[in-house]
Amino acid sequence: MRAVQLFDNLWQDYITRLCPSADKVHQLLQEDTPLINDHIALRTFRTPQLGLDVLMKPFLAEGYQVGGEYRFAAKKLYARHLQHPDPTLPKVFISELLVDELSMPAQKLIYPLLDSVTKVASPDFLWQGRPWPLSYTDYQILAAESEYAGWLAAHGYGANHFTVSVNQLSAFDEVKQVNAHLRRHGFAINEAGGEVKGSPDVMLEQSSTLADKVEVSFDDVTAMVPGGFYEFAKRYPMADGTLYQGFVEASADKIFESTHRQ
Repeated sequence: MRAVQLFDNLWQDYITRLCPSADKVHQLLQEDTPLINDHIALRTFRTPQLGLDVLMKPFLAEGYQVGGEYRFAAKKLYARHLQHPDPTLPKVFISELLVDELSMPAQKLIYPLLDSVTKVASPDFLWQGRPWPLSYTDYQILAAESEYAGWLAAHGYGANHFTVSVNQLSAFDEVKQVNAHLRRHGFAINEAGGEVKGSPDVMLEQSSTLADKVEVSFDDVTAMVPGGFYEFAKRYPMADGTLYQGFVEASADKIFESTHRQ
């Protein structure tokens, strides 16, 4: 499957199931040329059958390479980002939850979910949604300990967010201007760590909407829970004049909180 098709499939799942409002945001920011997607983000559990290395494979098969690795000790996460030699293709930020670092009650809920997945139909599993049974009660228990664990258990696989490249926009020069434009149209911005995460000093600025509330069918009930969100990134040039292509751990840490229950 070609890389462009991978992202098209992820986008359709994202705007249908995880973040329906993203389509409106896209239209609000669309100019004369198609919007550049800076990166997407995927989430998973650290486990042999579904860990980060498994999620990387479809992208590596399309020529992507590992660009950096990141650790988020407080959230018990490890992540890598992938990038392609073709700069027009989005970067891919994949994080995994270190399940062994959670409490024993949480581990006893998560591992049976993972054990129920006997086969990964790569690459379709990237947008297959939740491949395991889950009750709303178990979702609440997991989310109380780790919002990330609750989100992933509830939604399964799909793009947590897409990201507009602010560098491309002609109507807005700054991330704050994008935020103000979206607020005027009724969108809430993630304020954790400030409305803009990062700075020119670290060569990356980011912001994001708060996650949509979306309907999820659990085994026992249907409930509204946080889904996906839309991010905005402005990259700054390095000493050689090329734009910084990595990620800033302190900023990404706060971007994760876009999916926290309000």
